[in-house]
Order: sequence, then structure tokens, then C-alpha cells
Amino acid sequence: MPQFLEDKLRAEASAKGFKGKRADRYVYGAMNNMGAMRGSQETEKGAAMERKHEADQRKGKTREDRAKARYGKGG
Repeated sequence: MPQFLEDKLRAEASAKGFKGKRADRYVYGAMNNMGAMRGSQETEKGAAMERKHEADQRKGKTREDRAKARYGKGG
């Protein structure tokens, strides 16, 4: 599963006050809804998300850098 995405969703769940099983449902439900997982199995889309994240981390790119590249300065 995309570990970076799980970590991000766990932080969001914690910020919303979810704990234990409720937090797990929030995290894995979100990943299922966005297509990163199907049930308990990672999908090809999820694997591609993880590969892209790792490549961006190696290059030192941030989310803001990708937004600027895609949408320009006013982005």
C-alpha cells in the first residue's frame, strides 16, 4: 500500500479525533475510494502512486514544485 498516503491519512484521522478502528476505517476507506487499494490489496494505481512519490522524493521535488510546473507561476 502507498505508505506515504497511509501516513498522511492517519495524520488527518488523528486531527479529526479518530482513534483505533475508526481511524483504520477512515484511512483504508479513503484509499479504497480513491482506487489505491481494493479491499486489503494494493491496486496498480496505488503502486504507481508509491513509485511516483518515491521518485519525487529522490529528486527533491515537493507538491508545490509539481503544481508550479503544471499550472505556472500563478498556480
